[in-house]
Amino acid sequence: MQVANTDNKGVKVKDISHITRNLSKGGFVLVLNTDASINPEAEAMLQALHSRSIGGIRSHLEVLAEKGPEKFMSTYYVGYGHKSIGDCGTATLFIEGVSMLVAKAVQDSQLYSGQEASTRYIDFSTQPFIDPVGTKESSKILEDYRAFYLHGLAVLVPFLKEQFPIGEGEKQNVYDKAVSARAFDIMRGFLPAGASTNLAWHGNLRQIADRILVLRHHPLAEVREVTEAIESAVLEALPSSFSNERFDHTEGYLDFAGKNFTYYDMDSSTDFELVRNTVNLAELARFRELLLRRPIKTELPRFLADLGTLQFQFMLDFGSFRDIQRHRAVRQRMPLVTTRHGFEPWYLSELPENFREEARKFLRAQEKCIKSLGTTPEIMQYYTAMGYRLPNLVTGDLPALVYLVELRATRFVHPTLRKRAKEMAGVLEREFGPEGLVLHLDKDPDRFDVRRGEQDIVKIS
Repeated sequence: MQVANTDNKGVKVKDISHITRNLSKGGFVLVLNTDASINPEAEAMLQALHSRSIGGIRSHLEVLAEKGPEKFMSTYYVGYGHKSIGDCGTATLFIEGVSMLVAKAVQDSQLYSGQEASTRYIDFSTQPFIDPVGTKESSKILEDYRAFYLHGLAVLVPFLKEQFPIGEGEKQNVYDKAVSARAFDIMRGFLPAGASTNLAWHGNLRQIADRILVLRHHPLAEVREVTEAIESAVLEALPSSFSNERFDHTEGYLDFAGKNFTYYDMDSSTDFELVRNTVNLAELARFRELLLRRPIKTELPRFLADLGTLQFQFMLDFGSFRDIQRHRAVRQRMPLVTTRHGFEPWYLSELPENFREEARKFLRAQEKCIKSLGTTPEIMQYYTAMGYRLPNLVTGDLPALVYLVELRATRFVHPTLRKRAKEMAGVLEREFGPEGLVLHLDKDPDRFDVRRGEQDIVKIS
């Protein structure tokens, strides 16, 4: 793929070739080429040489110019298994036209760095939905979601403007964006998990290689296809860093783990529960002054993680799971998207009263159609709306959880996640407030705030 452009000063940027792999459903994987004369493999090689010789960077640059990075990386990083060398070079991948389920699978790692398209900024009137069953019946389920989503937006926008009229001094364009954001947040619950999205993945060479190893044994065929495309593309772009030998015993073990333990699903109907608390209170008491003096928008020191962890289990819709999964400092299980635990009531409560029963009937009809597909629970996920409640398991230390609840218990966060963040905050205050923990929480988190319309990234003209 060729990209030609000029910067805003009119300086011409030469054509750059990026490695791409097309996917069967119309999407693709692209490995970004920054057109640097020292590529990620060369950068990793230089850092490795720098750690093993006091000759200095200039002498290493001479070695690089003379011999190149290929043999060095294939010998030391891949051949000898010196994995830390792979931490010294990075790559950026762009993955487009894949389901929400693929995006969550790629991101299901505490080491993931990147971004995913928000449902607020996708035009679902034309956005493809991934249909692995590929029948007339399965296609109708997806298209019915699309029609209901667009119909709901048309109903909601004027309804919300009646509920929350523009205030004195508020800008019309910001107000309109805030209303639209609220409507999108409500109607996203009626979008299927098979709706397509785009994501970017930035990681070091070791992390990408390790994640590929796991993802190629994922139970979803779409994830495996995307992984094959990623592996093929990075192998072409950075051949010396991804030509790892495969071992049957490792592949077999990861295949067993992938098929049996990828998804978390519990029969428990527990709405919210603190499952475990291993934080050592006697040790924590030594840091009372440190807890008391922490100012707003300041994280707790990371060494407090040594004192133990807490584990929470709670019901949360898949739409809001997509938001909480961004928190890499906590460990989370990937929930199986299913209708079994019921639809999140908040999405229905936000609809106009005369539209609620229509929504309930629509969901009941969709559930019946999904069951009639006669496919596996994993494939049924593609046809299940993102507003259904799912069991979530979150484990984290004190610094990680304090950061999470202070960020997610604000008026700018989706209400179904905000509710859980406030509940977790309540537990933290109950358990650790006597030891000095102070949480800086939004004191008025449940009102409509027009500033939601300012949370946007706009194109530079």
